[in-house]
Amino acid sequence: MPIVFDLECRSAHHRFEGWFKSSDDYARQQERGLLSCPRCGSDDVGKAVQAPHLARKGNQRTAASDAPPHKPEVSSAVVPSEPASLQQAEAIPPQAVELLQKLALMQVEALRSSRFVGETFVEDARAMHYGERDAEVIHGRATPEQAQELMEEGIPVMPLPFPVVPPEQTN
Repeated sequence: MPIVFDLECRSAHHRFEGWFKSSDDYARQQERGLLSCPRCGSDDVGKAVQAPHLARKGNQRTAASDAPPHKPEVSSAVVPSEPASLQQAEAIPPQAVELLQKLALMQVEALRSSRFVGETFVEDARAMHYGERDAEVIHGRATPEQAQELMEEGIPVMPLPFPVVPPEQTN
């Protein structure tokens, strides 16, 4: 499971996310000078200051504190004409912004013509491939290892370029 760190460009105070395999992976990339700011290109990048999440003591818990933390949701059916992260990224060439927008629209169209199967994706893909059920276009969740196994079995799969919010979690 990847780790997401909030990173900050120390020279211009640009904030952005960085995804790493582990804390050690982040440290190795930092030591080798492989991290740079996507807006200005500065290699003076480090972890941004974050507020820690502190759990209440067992005798201080309330129903509200036991609820899972709210995660922001992104609708896969809405593609803004210019995403906020791209509006701010002046260093990204306009052609790249246009390409990302077209790619996002293609994904939205592909999702409209397929069915979300969630965690049963691997089993459903195998069942269709081996003729155990009718073929249809589906999308769902699989680990990289599971996707590799499917490809080794000759089952065509591909990752989606952008994260997808399951239908039951959208407004």
